[in-house]
Amino acid sequence: MQRESEATKDIIVIGAGVIGLSTAIRIQEKGGYRVTIVAETFPTDPKTIRYTSHWAGAHHVSGAYGSERQRDMDRETFDIMWKDSEHGGPVEGCFLRHKNTQFRSDGVDPSEWLDHMPGFRSISNDELVPGATHGWTFTTLTLYPPVYLNWLLGRFLNNGGKIVRAQLQHIDQAIHGGISGLPQEPDAIVACVGLGARFLGGIEDKEVYPVRGQTVVLKAPWVRFGRTLTYADGSHFYLMPRATGDVLVGGIRVADDWFPAPREQDRDYLLAGGLAMCPELAPPEILAERMPTVDDLRPLIVEEGCGLRPGRKSGIRLATEWPEGSKIPVVHNYGHSGMGFQSSWGSASVALNLLEEALAGEKPGKAKKYEIWPADYTGRRDHVC
Repeated sequence: MQRESEATKDIIVIGAGVIGLSTAIRIQEKGGYRVTIVAETFPTDPKTIRYTSHWAGAHHVSGAYGSERQRDMDRETFDIMWKDSEHGGPVEGCFLRHKNTQFRSDGVDPSEWLDHMPGFRSISNDELVPGATHGWTFTTLTLYPPVYLNWLLGRFLNNGGKIVRAQLQHIDQAIHGGISGLPQEPDAIVACVGLGARFLGGIEDKEVYPVRGQTVVLKAPWVRFGRTLTYADGSHFYLMPRATGDVLVGGIRVADDWFPAPREQDRDYLLAGGLAMCPELAPPEILAERMPTVDDLRPLIVEEGCGLRPGRKSGIRLATEWPEGSKIPVVHNYGHSGMGFQSSWGSASVALNLLEEALAGEKPGKAKKYEIWPADYTGRRDHVC
């Protein structure tokens, strides 16, 4: 546990998804801070549409495109997760290192933001799957979100962190107190509120919108590799193997779709697309005899999922502001869309820097905002993580 002193500052982090947990830990382990997380939902709760992090894949394949800051955050996060995924690391049964191949026919070359990955190389034409014109392969990792998120929560609590379950209606309820268990005079607020940024009073960011995703999880322990296929029309399929022996198949990404449950037609679409990209999803004994069909995959289904990624029109909001009439800074860290897990530690580091700059400077008496993310953010807002 971090040793506290009279100089220890009270920080409230709003949100307990992967961004909130990672940010709280990064602040906490810096030292000199007493951190409390306030959230409606925690990783220990049953899966719900209101908690997106549970539904992630989640592999580490950057989609930074032209954003240098996104590349830096993704790379910092990968380096940390790569170390955590070593044999005998702190989260047994969570990570799986594996070969991943990106197939594309949309003319995009991902080398600029993926060439640092272990074993990165372009592949030959005879290695392409049907529908692809180019491909690249490398080694990455997939993590199992329920285990990883609960490990983050345990790490935070074991280091002296405190959690409070509450549904805030306005950010002033964190700034000015009144919620039982929260510091009544915090030194700063860090808002890691995801899709909630659209509705939380005092933020109400109308640039935030949902990007609906749907996945199917298959029991297919014979598949120990990942694949992604992006077509020229923008349609997209991916499969991610997990340490559990399951394989997650996805590819649904629809902006402004709030539907909160899996759709049957989307499930069939994913199974058909996944099988076309990877016939090896079918049991080996079937593949040895004939070409498999979608019906061969149905008995393998162990879970269907649906999540609402927190998209934002101008990209991730990493910024500091002082609400009108308040001397308490609010650091914003939200809008990661499908890039939350893969940029979590890098994003947390930026948020910590903003927090320390705000606490070290003068506290203005009027609203002041510093947007550090470029207005011409070029990352694809609906990239899947």
